[in-house]
Amino acid sequence: MKHLKIAMIALFTFVMVANVNAQDSDNPWAITLGFNSVDIRGGKSISTLAKDYLGTKDWNTLPSVSRIAATKYLQDGFSLQLAGSLNKIDNVNGVAANMMYYAFDANVLYDVNKLVELTFGSTTKLFDPYVYLGGGYTSIGGNGEGMMNAGAGFNVWLNENIGINLQSGAKRNFSGEVADHFQHTFGIILKFGGKDTDGDGVYDKNDSCPDVAGLAAFNGCPDADGDGIQDSKDSCPDVAGLAALNGCPDADGDGIADKDDMCPNEKGSAANRGCPDSDGDGVVNKDDKCPNVAGPAANGGCPWPDTDGDGVLDKDDNCVNEAGPASNNGCPEPIITDAAVQTINMGAKFILFNTGKHSFKSGVTKKLDDIIAIMNEFPKATFVVEGHTDSSGGAALNLRISEKRAMAVRDYFVKKGISTDRLEAKGFGEGSPIANNKTRAGRAENRRVEIKVANNN
Repeated sequence: MKHLKIAMIALFTFVMVANVNAQDSDNPWAITLGFNSVDIRGGKSISTLAKDYLGTKDWNTLPSVSRIAATKYLQDGFSLQLAGSLNKIDNVNGVAANMMYYAFDANVLYDVNKLVELTFGSTTKLFDPYVYLGGGYTSIGGNGEGMMNAGAGFNVWLNENIGINLQSGAKRNFSGEVADHFQHTFGIILKFGGKDTDGDGVYDKNDSCPDVAGLAAFNGCPDADGDGIQDSKDSCPDVAGLAALNGCPDADGDGIADKDDMCPNEKGSAANRGCPDSDGDGVVNKDDKCPNVAGPAANGGCPWPDTDGDGVLDKDDNCVNEAGPASNNGCPEPIITDAAVQTINMGAKFILFNTGKHSFKSGVTKKLDDIIAIMNEFPKATFVVEGHTDSSGGAALNLRISEKRAMAVRDYFVKKGISTDRLEAKGFGEGSPIANNKTRAGRAENRRVEIKVANNN
């Protein structure tokens, strides 16, 4: 019994640590639990051996589980099997006996289906025959020695992992310590070890998407929308679509996938990203404020209006509600020209006053008369006369002087015939200098009158 325990420990140690390669390549491991029968050989002739092998009267069988085997698939149809057996020999060729039997065996199995597959190209997975050759240690009645093993067996698989195992073979001694004998085994075999992380029935080694449940037809990869296109090749994996559009739908049937179609419910053209353009103006209907009348995109697909009817389109008309010539950007001619305004401004610079007074210096009235001539040339223009001083004296006094200077200019214009409706006078005192009041020249520039057009466009 001590030797049997050692053998069983060695068997399970191998099962736990062996790492050869892949029972079949999907489930590389198998455990078999069952019975074994030992038949001591009665002779050496072929007829005797055949009769002995087929006769069951002298088979020795324990009425309990008496054999365990672990098998590891290697490659190319080869597997390694380690097995431990326990029995009691009650009958040796018809003679009563009372001897304990145990054995530890290591066999190399070859799957006959592999040979059939190589020869004929296919085989069945249900019936799985094999042959084996190996050796081991066997003890009968306290005598033990190494023995050579040879035989055959088969598995009948009930499903992917569970089957029935039958194995029969001969054991031959080397030194005569243990009699040559046949051993027949019957058991239940369980194969396992195939990894299917996502539980989709496709083993990881064959699963292109081992972490996501999928279909065998797609090597374990999913087809979430069920359109027959696996997700990794489906541009729209969550919505059923057409193979021609990489799995994307086309609701309006215009040949443009909805995801790329700016108008997925209206047939359109590829040039317009799936949208229609009824008036052909290059502005698609959904953006066209006038979908049935051609117009530029800059005006939302509508023709440009000419609100004031002056022949200048609103887009080019700076005065859309007032008629005016194109030469003036659609606006009415100005009440006064820029050139006239510039002349008035230049003339105003020569309106000089006596220090601290609002009386004109000599020669100023000639400049005022020139300005009046321009005012008469543009009778619709109105003007503001602004008076300014330097910072000499108090601010209140400067404000009064600036007002009087502005009024003096205004009164001169009125005296010369300019209507009071066209004139306004304002004083700003020293508050708006245009030069440095700390210099004589700067103060001179700040003592000034400015004439501005009040109503020019």
